[in-house]
Amino acid sequence: MNNISICTYNIHKGMSPLNRHVQLLDMAEALADLAPDLLFLQEVQGRNLERSLRHQRWPLQPQHRFLAERLSHQAVYGLNASYEHGHHGNALLTRFRVGEWCNRDISVNRFESRGVLQCVVQPEGWPRPLVALCGHFNLLAFDRRKQYRGLAHYVQQAISEHQPLILAGDFNDWRGEASSLLRDELGLEEAFLTLHGSHAQSFPARMPMLTLDRIYVRGLRVESAKVLSGRPWSGLSDHLPLCAELSLQ
Repeated sequence: MNNISICTYNIHKGMSPLNRHVQLLDMAEALADLAPDLLFLQEVQGRNLERSLRHQRWPLQPQHRFLAERLSHQAVYGLNASYEHGHHGNALLTRFRVGEWCNRDISVNRFESRGVLQCVVQPEGWPRPLVALCGHFNLLAFDRRKQYRGLAHYVQQAISEHQPLILAGDFNDWRGEASSLLRDELGLEEAFLTLHGSHAQSFPARMPMLTLDRIYVRGLRVESAKVLSGRPWSGLSDHLPLCAELSLQ
């Protein structure tokens, strides 16, 4: 059975860690070298008129389309936050066929607009499709717990427990609370916790200490899991990407 490679990456709206430089082209080159089958992206800028006028390197295309074109992937974009000069959200890029998809609003207050992008994709050679969920969760622990429980309830109601499932993204979970809740409620296992005994340190990119980014799976075996640290990744975004190789159980 074919293995698949995945990455999750908060791209910080295509800007360098301190928001001084547009890094999207360099991100695209680095991601193209990786060539993951599935790429879960957070803080994807669909449109930003202010930065397009200020920065010569700002692409004319929405960032998910810009990256997908250079990776020869399909792109699905879920808008989370809209404002006068633009909008941003999550995106899934993949070389596989995308079936149905939807974007679920998981916002719990008026200050943080958050979402989970859900796509059904068909890996080559697999007898059944998998569900890919790309999420970005709140900063406050109290809010995140609401979001985790709401997402767990939705998955229990809407997604068969026999369907392979990946939930990846920026969990903002430096306390490490999400893993036990998602394991108990949904049977999800975190890739790094499973293989290495601890969550991956991915933030801030230049001196990673916090374990904000995660890859959770169900019905899949984690063959490998690594954090992409050092150059060029430490200078591209304020987060580091997490990557894993998965096989069908």
